[in-house]
Amino acid sequence: MKHPFSSYRPLFPILERTAQLSSCSQSALSLPVRRAIDDYLEVWLRRGADWGYWMDQVAMARAEFARMIHAEPGDVAVLGSVSDAASSIVSALRFEGSQREIVTTTLDFPSLCHVWLAQQPRGAAVRFVQAEAGSTRTTAQIVEAIDARTALVSVSQACYYDGQIVDIAVTGRAARAQGAIQFVDAYQSAGSLAIDVRAQEVDVLAAGAQKYLLGIPGIAFLYVRPALARQLTPTVTGWFGRVNPFAFDPVHLDFADGAARFNTGTPPMMCASVARASMALLNEIGIPPIEDYLAQLSAVALEEAARLGLSVASPAEKGANTAIRVPHAAQVEARMLQAGYVVSARHDVIRVAPHFYNTADEVVGALRELARLTQ
Repeated sequence: MKHPFSSYRPLFPILERTAQLSSCSQSALSLPVRRAIDDYLEVWLRRGADWGYWMDQVAMARAEFARMIHAEPGDVAVLGSVSDAASSIVSALRFEGSQREIVTTTLDFPSLCHVWLAQQPRGAAVRFVQAEAGSTRTTAQIVEAIDARTALVSVSQACYYDGQIVDIAVTGRAARAQGAIQFVDAYQSAGSLAIDVRAQEVDVLAAGAQKYLLGIPGIAFLYVRPALARQLTPTVTGWFGRVNPFAFDPVHLDFADGAARFNTGTPPMMCASVARASMALLNEIGIPPIEDYLAQLSAVALEEAARLGLSVASPAEKGANTAIRVPHAAQVEARMLQAGYVVSARHDVIRVAPHFYNTADEVVGALRELARLTQ
């Protein structure tokens, strides 16, 4: 298979010696990201403190994320993690009357489920859809679970475990029909799947930077539909959620317009510098061609896994991640690294998750090594 992004491979030095196929956990370090880290450290070293530079980096990162999802920068808040983003959003909901349920699935990432469960003392009831690995029915199952009792629907656009996809436009319509809000966890999709929050009529969407966004942990972006943002007042907050954070007014609580009201404390400036650089690279290439190429690599992975007799946990229609069932997955992950392949273990699977910089030969090689180690 021809590699359409071969000219970008030199930007990822690890590929000279190792096939990093772990974008569902951590993508490869790029030279633009390394330069962004070095630039941040140099500014810190020379100037000691430069709030103007820091705030510019945060603003540029916000703008790159907004560009990627077809939003405006003012529709995006910057927080430390997707869990922080979810906590800020859910703190604005009142679980009163008959509309108290949060609908999620057993294949959503546990951290988000824990945020929802933590709302039970406030009156929330969490309803878990029993999603199955390798299934293509999860979208329909979520829709079936939404009713007049639903206050919030939480969906992972791409599942961290097996890569299965939820149609967020379909689940979002079902939520709106019942007067509920949909929260989209895009941590496993942003940077690998095209997202258009306007066309898909997204209420709320959050994603962290370290996976397919090519960045590092410690920063997350939260999109909130403008009309919805104006209706919500969070109780999880901080000084960057104010109209003017630098007013340093301790006795008055106001809320910024739009998504900025969901900001909390001091934003992660160094992480923002990294995210600005990493997402600028992705936006330069364009997410639709990346999505198309990753779909081709998925097809290669599924075909090779079948040929090798590997047990595949992923469905045929999925994101970039191909999950292979193996015993002692964490031990196998370590042995794969020794063989020159960076993959990611979760529970009883090894996840082979390429990005645009990977080749079909690297995917095939990883699966053949996995078969050699486990069969």
